[in-house]
This record gives sequence, structure tokens and C-alpha cells, in this order.
Amino acid sequence: MGAGHAHKLYRHGHSSVHGLPPHTKLAAVFCFVIVVVSTPREAMWTFALYAVLLAAVAYAAGVPAGFLLKRLLIEVPFVAFAVLMPFVAQGERVDVLGMSLSVNGLWGAWNVLAKGTLGVAASVLLASTTELRELLLGLQRLRLPPLLVQIASFMIRYGDVITDEMRRMKIARESRGFEASGVKHWGVLAKSAGALFIRSYERGERVHLAMVSRGYAGSMPVIDDVSASRAQWSYALTLPCAALVVCLLGWML
Repeated sequence: MGAGHAHKLYRHGHSSVHGLPPHTKLAAVFCFVIVVVSTPREAMWTFALYAVLLAAVAYAAGVPAGFLLKRLLIEVPFVAFAVLMPFVAQGERVDVLGMSLSVNGLWGAWNVLAKGTLGVAASVLLASTTELRELLLGLQRLRLPPLLVQIASFMIRYGDVITDEMRRMKIARESRGFEASGVKHWGVLAKSAGALFIRSYERGERVHLAMVSRGYAGSMPVIDDVSASRAQWSYALTLPCAALVVCLLGWML
């Protein structure tokens, strides 16, 4: 985890949110999501306040609304599932615009949409202000099992390597006049997939041998020991603490 690794969700900046240690941001987002999930679905006003809190974080981090909304499209499959719930759920029904909908299904759809959207938005903000390398260091700092951190690190790094290999193979096929246009070309694509698997496996073996020759014994060296001050922890936990107050009000009111 010595080299940087940029990703498309990351938005470069120098805000106070960007400058927070990664493990404090991971803990803050995790606690915020737990609080949101624990909120009663009937307290609809609380979710509006949660959205305001996330908007305040986005403003402090310098993340534009358009950038955030565009990346929220990842939850479209969950939205489709939520839309179907009022039609397929059982129990008491109510007529809405001439359609018979389940009351439990409507509440369930609202629950999924509200909590899911807030959770995805918080995750997008985390990814927008934290590089992948820093996220891995944060997970390591939070005492996640080292083997899982290593697997995640290798997956991220060699995912790009395999993607680049696929791109080169695609260019090689097209330079020879190949263009996939039907079922008859599936055989060529299958052979390409097999060749890609073999190349990836061989590269993995070479990388492992190189690591062993350099002293790898099952654990990666810690190059950057990330630490956080009490003030940084306090600043990071402002979001989940404010959300907790809203959640408690939602249960009491």
C-alpha cells in the first residue's frame, strides 16, 4: 500500500474533511449509517434532517451537489425494488391514483428509499474525500483482520491491471479486423477470456514470487502509521452525534 491509487469517485480537495485521518471518517460513516437504520420509519421528518446534515458535510468538503447526485445513480436497482413493494406486499390496502397498493408495502418502500439513499450518500461522500490507499490504511488502523486488508488491496490494484490487459487484447483483436457482432463470435471472446485468466494467474504467481523474494511472510509492512488527535475525532464524530440526537427525538416525538 505504498503507492497512491486514485479512483473515479474521489474528488481532489484541501478541505477540513479531506484532511481528516481515514479511520475517523470510516468510523463516522459507519456510526451514521447505524443511527439512520435505527430510526423509526414513521418519523419522516428525521430523514430530512439527516439529509441536511449530509448536505452540510458536502458543503464543508467542497463536493458539488451535481457530483453527489450523479453518483447516487448507483442505487437505481434498489429504487426499482422499492417501487415494486407496494404492489406485491400483503396486508391492508389503499387506493392511490386508482391503484390498489399495500400500506405495509408503501412504508417498506419509503424505508428502503430513505435509509438506502442516505447510506449511499454518506458512502459517496466518504469515497469523494478519501483516496483508496487511505481507506485501506484506515481499515488497517481500525484493526480489520490484516488478511482482509491485503485481499482488498490486491483486488483494487490488480483489478486495474486486468482491465488494462483486457483493453490491450481488445485493441489487438480489432487491429486484426475482428468485430463481435453475433453469436458466431462468442467462441473468439471465450478464448480471449480463457487467455486473460491464464495471463492473470501467471502474473499473480510472478508477483507472489517477487514478494517472497523480498521478504514477504504473510503481512504487509506498515509504511504510514496514521493517527488522529482528539480534536480530529471530535470533528469527525460530529455527524453521527448530531444524527443520534435526531434519532432519539424521532423515537420520543
